[in-house]
Amino acid sequence: MTMTDARIILSTAGSREEADRLASALVEQRLAACVNVVGPVASTYRWQDKVERAEEFLLVIKTSAARFPEVAAAIKGLHSYELPECIEFAVTAGSDAYLEWLTANVSAPK
Repeated sequence: MTMTDARIILSTAGSREEADRLASALVEQRLAACVNVVGPVASTYRWQDKVERAEEFLLVIKTSAARFPEVAAAIKGLHSYELPECIEFAVTAGSDAYLEWLTANVSAPK
């Protein structure tokens, strides 16, 4: 295992169809090597000063640090939510073979 610039980005969507559409767009544009769609999940959150509950689908997006700005912009542009979740986590280590695959399947920024 090695240090890496790989990143995991989390986002959510209000339907399976929207989650699948976001996942496909990110992978097709080579902004992400892989997107897992998990769910439904139960979300509880504060929005406009009220506690809300919703069924959502979690997107686990595998990408590189360099592509985060473009992934964030794509999520914002394609998403139906006024304020879509977009949280980045650094991958500090992983299997060399997987990290090489991830790097090979995310294109460099233009």
